Amino acid sequence: MFYRDDRLALFIDGSNLYAAAKSLGFDIDYKLLRAEFMRRGKMLRAFYYTALLENDDYSPIRPLVDWLHYNGFTMVTKPAKEYTDSQGRRKVKGNMDIELAVDAMELAPYVDHVVIFSGDGDFRPLVEALQRKGVRVSVVSTIRSQPPMIADELRRQADNFIELEELRDVVGRPPREPREMDDDTQPATETDLATEDS
Repeated sequence: MFYRDDRLALFIDGSNLYAAAKSLGFDIDYKLLRAEFMRRGKMLRAFYYTALLENDDYSPIRPLVDWLHYNGFTMVTKPAKEYTDSQGRRKVKGNMDIELAVDAMELAPYVDHVVIFSGDGDFRPLVEALQRKGVRVSVVSTIRSQPPMIADELRRQADNFIELEELRDVVGRPPREPREMDDDTQPATETDLATEDS
């Protein structure tokens, strides 16, 4: 499904991809992920979407966001909204679906192939709209987790489904001891993105 002359764009739903990889028991190495898709075609953009808690002194995802920003990813962030549910539990909402959909539609005239890293069924109409514009769409998620992380309607609509488990050896990061970061090194550990909707 990938052709060397394809103009590619990646759209990564950060919390959804993190949850899918975590359910399979590995972390994503974003440097390897970017290199893998640059090998598959002419990558124009790699977008990463996440919501951030603005009022916390330290956000656990901040090191990853900073690393991605400095290493070829287009970061799309917005403040997460905090609220208290009916049981008095603190909850955080940070859905980035609209931002991802708008960016994908804006870029559609300039790409041949869009890769969406999410299993969220809400993206089915986006996939259909991109296809009507002549863009091929691949979706990366997993059916091997319990329950599966990809909505059946999204998988059926996509031109190509890529099982995340099959990318483990290509984009997975082996567990290792935390170490100091420098400009060329990705954060040693991905932190729990429990602050986001998946």
